Amino acid sequence: MPPRRLPYISHGGPRAGSASKEDTHMSAEHPAEEDPVMENTPLLEGLHVVDIASFIAGPAAATVLGDFGADVVKVEPPRIGDSYRGLSRIPPNPQVEGVNYPWQLDNRNKRSIELNLKSSDARSVLERLVRWADVLVTNFPPRTRDKLGLGYDDLAPLNPRLVYADVTGFGELGPDAHLPGFDVTSFWARSGLMDFTHQRDAAPAINAFGSGDHPTGITLFAGIMTALYRREKTGQGARVSASLIAEGAWAAGMWLQAALLGAKPPRPVDRSDPPNALANVYRTADDRWILLAFANEDKQVPLFLTAIGHPEAAEDPRFHDTASRRAHAADIVTLLDKRFATRPLAEWREVLDSAGLTYGVVQTLEECAHDPQLLDNQIVVPIEDGSREPHMTLNSPVHLDQEQKVPARPAPDLGEHTEEVLAELGFTADDIESLRTGGAIPR
Repeated sequence: MPPRRLPYISHGGPRAGSASKEDTHMSAEHPAEEDPVMENTPLLEGLHVVDIASFIAGPAAATVLGDFGADVVKVEPPRIGDSYRGLSRIPPNPQVEGVNYPWQLDNRNKRSIELNLKSSDARSVLERLVRWADVLVTNFPPRTRDKLGLGYDDLAPLNPRLVYADVTGFGELGPDAHLPGFDVTSFWARSGLMDFTHQRDAAPAINAFGSGDHPTGITLFAGIMTALYRREKTGQGARVSASLIAEGAWAAGMWLQAALLGAKPPRPVDRSDPPNALANVYRTADDRWILLAFANEDKQVPLFLTAIGHPEAAEDPRFHDTASRRAHAADIVTLLDKRFATRPLAEWREVLDSAGLTYGVVQTLEECAHDPQLLDNQIVVPIEDGSREPHMTLNSPVHLDQEQKVPARPAPDLGEHTEEVLAELGFTADDIESLRTGGAIPR
């Protein structure tokens, strides 16, 4: 039986069912009995998280913590809230009547309080939140953090066990550290990814919103969990940093590493004359696209040519070996373009599957949303919102076989839990009224 985990709790004793140090070394001859309390307790229950971040990357990291049972309190500006609440209304984002879908995705399982951090009266609330917290997440630029007294050096003395996690566009240092950054500017454009993800002579493609933010959020989550593990060993908190530019560089890492060593990375591809015709996209008769991806060409090319009805091409010198296939890539594309244009996608899938060949269908987002692989692997899960037919949402991609995530619950309305959280922090009704009078929280 593996060692039983220790709880991540700043204050007070361990939660029910937790083990002492001695308990974690049960021998095979004397195994510990199964503890139903521990088995049914979410992994991060008792972990307190303060989310003072906006938009996607920072809040997404806090969402993953909440998925595993952490109590996440989201701090938002009064009346307007996190600007992310309005993102779905901005083109080209799709419109869904009555559902703020990006807000639900990245802020489920949280409690929302309204707090004007610019108000001097808000300081007492912030300090109690910091003392309550195990983790604080922010994405304020360095200058704004310093102005509001939200830097690590400002808050760590209040709680030596605090894990302070910040995410920026361009990192903490350097001439551009102060610049605002979004995933499209920092992750995609600055990293070099955008320079390659388009056809030669075409304009760079705009990425799907959030596609750099969400992996950055997972990196921040990983850093937070690493810091919590460190805290279990040392008793001390830590500062964790992630940035969109670092995540973009990591995503482009293989070719960026080559550039660091002086190599010239490939330029955007012309699909009619690519470096490799067998790592290319082809249009089917019903205007769909198939991506070929043959890793072992010497074995797979003869199988492929037979499957598509051209076994004689295996004797063609242009297909003879890797060097010949590269030298005659444009000719091979011409042949394959004509062949793939003769049949619809469904038929080509049967052909390629029967031959055991590696390929990918360029799915639409609508197809991906209803892909049975996503349902079977709990990549999409229901939201417990009381609907007769529950809405679905994306699960966070971190999965442990031995741990159950908490059900996805609706994201909070702005300020929905302000009084509840303040009361838990020890503020009396008179205190809360005083905070309203001083402008720290709205009426």
